[in-house]
Amino acid sequence: MSKKIIILGGLGNGSVIANAIVDANKRGFDEWEFVGYLNDRQEKDSLIEGFQVLGKTIDASKFIKKGFYFINTIYRIDGQQERIELFESLKIPDSSLVIFIHPMTYVASNVKLSHGTVVMPNASISSGTSFGKCCLVMVGATIGHNNKIENYCHFAAQCCTSAYLNISDGVHVGLNATVRENLEIGKNSALGMGSVLLENIGENEIWAGNPAKFIRKVK
Repeated sequence: MSKKIIILGGLGNGSVIANAIVDANKRGFDEWEFVGYLNDRQEKDSLIEGFQVLGKTIDASKFIKKGFYFINTIYRIDGQQERIELFESLKIPDSSLVIFIHPMTYVASNVKLSHGTVVMPNASISSGTSFGKCCLVMVGATIGHNNKIENYCHFAAQCCTSAYLNISDGVHVGLNATVRENLEIGKNSALGMGSVLLENIGENEIWAGNPAKFIRKVK
């Protein structure tokens, strides 16, 4: 019997991941079943692309008791720390967080994925890389070998990271961005779409461009 997943979030990362779960089911991978959202912006029983809003994020405790599982997708560039604190305030146990790997991915056998991590179709994760909890690796992203990636990181579609990186909590790597090897990216920082990163990024910084340069601090 499939285990039932609730996604924290909605239109955007949430709906994209929801439909990836549905697609996996159609391909015969039925370990997980998506059943609806917890969303603070839409009313209970409303629909997001045909799927039901089951309540607000604060209602997570009710569903934990009923044996549901969760994926968190409530991330953003500015205000990332606030979003992380919101999620942690829900006190969802690690055992109730899904590791979802779409069947059309490559994940090396010695990659370490922590609770709540999602790997989307056509993504590739090379050997020796480890992830903290609740990371999202979106469609077509390529993650190189022997990287240490902490919690709540988001790798947007088609981005490419090289090897031997230390990526701290709450980092966002944008669409089609590229990251050179042997770099460090500080907590809650972001790399803009299409950027090419050749230098370390400090905490709470936004960088963009080719080569990427410091733009501003996060708000």
